Amino acid sequence: MGTVRRSARTQALPGFHAPGAGFEAPFEMLGACHERVERMLALQARLQQHLLAHGCDDAARQAARDVMRYFDLAAPLHHQDEEIHVFPPLLAGPDAGLRALVQRLLQDHRDVEAAWPAARSVLQAVADSPAADWTPLDPARTAALNRFAALYVRHLADEDQLAYPAAQAALTGDALQAMSQDMMQRRGVPARK
Repeated sequence: MGTVRRSARTQALPGFHAPGAGFEAPFEMLGACHERVERMLALQARLQQHLLAHGCDDAARQAARDVMRYFDLAAPLHHQDEEIHVFPPLLAGPDAGLRALVQRLLQDHRDVEAAWPAARSVLQAVADSPAADWTPLDPARTAALNRFAALYVRHLADEDQLAYPAAQAALTGDALQAMSQDMMQRRGVPARK
């Protein structure tokens, strides 16, 4: 498959558009998830600029809710997909470089999980703040958002360019079908017949 390509589209506050990939093509779905991660991180960055320029208005509150919803619900499932299906064949394979990469990617997942509560608390404060009570983000809250976003930069590129192509090459048709079924089942999506 090669490198998963992502669009550089941006949207106005609030919201996002989900790319269309189906579970029957699990690596394309994983790539679409990366597009969503990038969109949500871009929305978070635009939110930070919006707060500086306009304060906390309805658009800012909705953007904060959108980012929280994605990273609360979809991102953990995506990490599970990778840890259940993408990483194991690479850890079991003969390439020491790929095994080391997967160990770092697993640590990245733990680092993202550890950084999310601080970033989420900032977003929750935005989502809950009436415009009249809004105080600009202080350096610590800005740093929490920026740290969370920065954790994804190298991680996404390494998965797209190295881990995904290697795992896809290692998986058979049956393994891909099982991966697809598992991804649907964990999300409560009915299996297609």
